Amino acid sequence: MSVTAPPLLRCRPGPLHAILLGGTVPLFLGALLSDVAYFKTYQIQWSNFASWLIAGGLVFCGLALLFALVNLLRAHRKAGRPVLYFLLLLVTWVLGLVNAFEHAKDAWAAMPSGLVLSVIVTVLSLVTAWTGLTNLRSGDEP
Repeated sequence: MSVTAPPLLRCRPGPLHAILLGGTVPLFLGALLSDVAYFKTYQIQWSNFASWLIAGGLVFCGLALLFALVNLLRAHRKAGRPVLYFLLLLVTWVLGLVNAFEHAKDAWAAMPSGLVLSVIVTVLSLVTAWTGLTNLRSGDEP
């Protein structure tokens, strides 16, 4: 009679998940920097750069969100870290989508709300990546 152990679930994301999660930070940060450049120079191309970088950040964040959903469904404990990570990713993606809609306006009309949303989404992506790529020290198993 053989005994099989339950499958081991990772606390940290796998390599592809980590690449997708880590890719959100520079894309949203690039959009923020492009918004700052547009705010300082009023060159329309900076607003276009920001729109494309936000779109790329949404693709990466959306795919990472799918991975997080699968990990959440497979987790033995439905509370704590998997839920926090999933909710942070979801809020980042939703606010990123709102930011993309804001940047779809005329470049002049997208300021300053587009810049404020870019700051919020960039900070959220940093917090989400930090949460997703590190182990929490307060009682979670490694």
